[in-house]
Amino acid sequence: MDQQFRRRPVIDMTPEGEFRGPEPRRAGPMDKVLARVSGVAALVALVAAGVVVAGVAIAFFALALPIAAVAGLIAFGSLWWRMRRAGHKGRAFVHVMRR
Repeated sequence: MDQQFRRRPVIDMTPEGEFRGPEPRRAGPMDKVLARVSGVAALVALVAAGVVVAGVAIAFFALALPIAAVAGLIAFGSLWWRMRRAGHKGRAFVHVMRR
């Protein structure tokens, strides 16, 4: 018998005319260990991504907090000054919104 003929794949058909695939291999002990290790690695990656997202949120909050504090102080100072000037002239304080 020819060696080239032996290396050809065997095509198996069911009585319905569908092709059968190769038999699935049984999972060995190394496959089970690798599946467990990959599950743990995926969990660690998710936790690390959560820590990174939390760190970025804290960094943006840390940058925005001083800006908000300065803007609040400027608004307070402006309102305080306008109320002080209105009190000296004897008229009521009127806040005007401009668009």
